[in-house]
Amino acid sequence: MEQEVTLKAGERIDQLSSQGVQIIQSSEVFAFSLDAVLLAAFVRPSQKRRALLVDLCAGNGAVGLFLNRRFAGQVVEVELQQRLADMADRSIQLNDLADRYQVINADVKDVYQYVAKDQADVVVCNPPYFKDQPASQKNPNPYLAIARHELTIDLATVCDRMSGLLKMNGHGYLVHRPDRLTEILATLADHRLEPKRIQFVYPKPGMDANMVLIEVIKDGKTGGSKIMPGFLVADASGEYTPAMKKALYE
Repeated sequence: MEQEVTLKAGERIDQLSSQGVQIIQSSEVFAFSLDAVLLAAFVRPSQKRRALLVDLCAGNGAVGLFLNRRFAGQVVEVELQQRLADMADRSIQLNDLADRYQVINADVKDVYQYVAKDQADVVVCNPPYFKDQPASQKNPNPYLAIARHELTIDLATVCDRMSGLLKMNGHGYLVHRPDRLTEILATLADHRLEPKRIQFVYPKPGMDANMVLIEVIKDGKTGGSKIMPGFLVADASGEYTPAMKKALYE
């Protein structure tokens, strides 16, 4: 049963029909994009009610909310920016998920103050993609700049906390940029995270991949990585493919 929540200035409620959830968004500060939908769809389903999933760099809570039917356990969403964490919390209330979901408004670096090490069955993260280069052009909106650039967290810290939170043989999931793939794989290896599935995402036929989805296992056996068939978002005319429509609407 959905609950009533108060929207703040500039906010709206969007529906993700495939998962039966509504989410509070704001183009002024943050709205989920396809990477959140695809990351959630990439996570292996689990109906274990005692399982724990931690969503790092959770933003407005999109990835965790999209997993509400695929993952039956407890979900902890960790988000640094107070306004985004508040949006995530009100979306949880809106969807009547407070019995399973919790939002922690804190720096991912400090996550062990809230979730003990070696406790999570699953950790997911849709981190900032771009390095904080002094010469790089950043969004003038500070909310978007923090979400897209490594201003408050970097790849090594994401991998370190993902590894620290996961139980042995726990599963981690990451979406990132293909142009950083060699760095990503090396950093995962440095933190005892063994890649098991890798899938490239292509915006249209004939275009280079613009996203990569990676599943890792903490302390998993080396080798055995699978490169999955590429995921095509849209056809040549720009129409969503059946696979993308399924992720969004079914």
